[in-house]
Parts: sequence; structure tokens; C-alpha cells
Amino acid sequence: MNDTATPPDASECKQAPGLFEPVINMSRCEGKGDCERVCPESVFEVRRIDDADYASLGLLNKLKVRVHGMKMAYAPHLDACRACGLCVAACPEKAIKLSRRN
Repeated sequence: MNDTATPPDASECKQAPGLFEPVINMSRCEGKGDCERVCPESVFEVRRIDDADYASLGLLNKLKVRVHGMKMAYAPHLDACRACGLCVAACPEKAIKLSRRN
């Protein structure tokens, strides 16, 4: 993905904010930031993995996270998600899925 790409317009999004949320599989995420770049609602943030999240990973996943610079995608703005699915399509590790919120 091109780092200078302009995020898509919010008109790509199909749902009202807060009906769906992105769920990130931490065992798959490599913190590359494609989700952060394509999200028109700025739902994602790629940053250093939280200590508790790191501790919950198995040995092989801990090694993988270290190889990828201790970076992980987080979704601190879940309520802004409008379920456009651009993050799901952009993630090269297939680490994101959209889930309906209860």
C-alpha cells in the first residue's frame, strides 16, 4: 500500500457509526498500518503493543511481534466504525474482521 495514499471518502461506508466494530486478531497482526491508512473514520492506531496483550500471546507470536518492531493495530475509536470493510480488504495478514456490536 502506498504511504501517501489519500484515505477513501466516508461515503464508502454503509452503516451508521457504532453498529459494527473491527476485531483484530493479535496472533496475526504485524502492525503494518494498512488498516490505519485506508480507514476513512480514523478508527485505527498502530502503536507499541500493550504489555498485557504481549503477555497473553504464545511464544511464537511473541517472537513474531518482536520481529515486527513490537507494533500492533488497535481500534481506539470503535464507535466511529461504519463497516465499510476497507480495513478487512487492506490487511495483508487477514487479521481484521467486522463484528456486529450487541
